[in-house]
Amino acid sequence: MKQNSPKAWILAARPKTLSAALIPVVLASALAASQGKFSLAPAVLCVLFATFMQIAANFINDLFDFLKKTDRDDRLGPERACQQGWITPRAMRWGIAATLAVACACGLCLLPYGGWMLVGIGAACVVFAFLYTTLLSYCGFGDVLVWVFFGFVPVAGTYYVEAGGFCREVWLLSAACGLLIDTLLVLNNYRDREQDRLSGKRTLVVALGERFGSLFYLLQGVAAYVLVAFMSLEGNLWLAILPMLYLLPHYLTWRKMTQIREGRALNRILGFTSRNMLTFALLTAMALLAQ
Repeated sequence: MKQNSPKAWILAARPKTLSAALIPVVLASALAASQGKFSLAPAVLCVLFATFMQIAANFINDLFDFLKKTDRDDRLGPERACQQGWITPRAMRWGIAATLAVACACGLCLLPYGGWMLVGIGAACVVFAFLYTTLLSYCGFGDVLVWVFFGFVPVAGTYYVEAGGFCREVWLLSAACGLLIDTLLVLNNYRDREQDRLSGKRTLVVALGERFGSLFYLLQGVAAYVLVAFMSLEGNLWLAILPMLYLLPHYLTWRKMTQIREGRALNRILGFTSRNMLTFALLTAMALLAQ
């Protein structure tokens, strides 16, 4: 691997995690479209903002893990580009600045659709991208941040800039999205639990144990479906039927995860989890549009 090469930057962006940036926008846009309120321009800008913020957060995580000199082995996979020596810390700092600049530029373009309130939301996204890696993930608040910044903020925010307001369904969809995407974080924490324990990083999996981590992964996916199914009480039964198809691959992935339990092989489960999340999002979007 050539240092600071395009391939190194692609790996550092962690493509398997980028579905977490796209899913909230897709779901919120599908909800807006089901109500005749979809707007293409703000939807595209939300996709760009979310994607570049996710990449920036991945770069920040990579850099600060390297600076903390956490003692972790190759179970973390090839994505830790700084720790592998594929990207220099100086280059990574520039990468963080560049991706944050692009994300903020996209966010500013959303002001005509959502007003100056969006500046505060965007600033919070940037601040907590740093706080997550440097502080909050070390004291068990990582899951809460995912629920907020991959659930309520992007789903409700995207819906607001397209529809100009809020509705009851958007809060259920936001909660479901946050729980769904947190399965990816729980899997990461489940995989890294021994290294996190040694480095003093008290994730919920470290604090409550392996068994809790595996059940937390399973139940969050189930809870995401239940919340979407509640939306069917408004009359759209497809919301109870189509997303149910997600439950089987989610369960099978959980079974495989608990059979592997530890080691580098768990990196494959990241891809399966990302696939399952996309499956849930597409099925839910189809159900919304079928209304």
